[in-house]
Amino acid sequence: MKTHASPPPAFGLPELALIAITFIWGGTFLVVQHAVTVSGPLAFVAARFAVAASIGALICRGQLRHLSKAELLTGMAIGVSIFGGYALQTYGLMHISSSKSAFITAFYVPIVPLVQWLAFKQRPHPAVWAAVVLAFVGLLLLTGTDGLSMAFGTGELITAVGAIAIALEIILISRVSPQLNILRVTIVQLATASLIALLLMPVMGEAPPVLGKTFILSVLALGCASALIQYVMNWAQKRISATKATLIYAGEPVWAGVIGRIAGERLPALAIVGAILIICAGILSEWRPKRLRADGKAIMPSD
Repeated sequence: MKTHASPPPAFGLPELALIAITFIWGGTFLVVQHAVTVSGPLAFVAARFAVAASIGALICRGQLRHLSKAELLTGMAIGVSIFGGYALQTYGLMHISSSKSAFITAFYVPIVPLVQWLAFKQRPHPAVWAAVVLAFVGLLLLTGTDGLSMAFGTGELITAVGAIAIALEIILISRVSPQLNILRVTIVQLATASLIALLLMPVMGEAPPVLGKTFILSVLALGCASALIQYVMNWAQKRISATKATLIYAGEPVWAGVIGRIAGERLPALAIVGAILIICAGILSEWRPKRLRADGKAIMPSD
């Protein structure tokens, strides 16, 4: 008599961990928006990830001496994409609300399979194309009435470009983290993002921040959050596919919207419709209908 191994649970510890960090991630948008009122975006990104890297290095200092060349290069590559995503997101938050920023950032969800197609020749499922169109319409509506004429504001455009960098980060993590030490790669990527921001400050003419209470508390809070978020992403994506991880991340702007609303932010009705469309696009981009075998049993498609 044949026995079949039971399929892995749909939601295990990696999935639950990612859901938890989407809540934390959603709350960071509002904190960043307040922080950039007292600091330049590059200074804040540099300080935020310097704290995160320091926390990781302090906890895992015994492992750093075993850092390999592959881990160093991988961490640096991911760090570049992290810098691009978070720096652009921070610049965008100087012009738009935290709720709007979070929903536009969610545009990376349908972008992930497209980038995988362009970079790694993984042809997207037909549902992805519909999701991209849906997400783009949602992005237009989320910009407000001006969005109908495709007149993106500075904040919206910068944030949308940052979403592409975040999509690249997710793909890189999924492709390289299974073969490498998670802790060492995490520390390198956080330090790389901080160093790039620091080096670009004089190039962009950004002055050092005033070390006031708002800046210091924001940096410490988001430094701890960034260390946790990046480690959990690396750990969880070592155990589940980029497809499933990206679908879970689609819930992050919902938390940001809830937190933003509690803080007094209000999106126009048209913008709310756009936000809903972007979330639906994220779900649609990862949706795969069950196929039926001849005997009537369902077959789940592979990622």
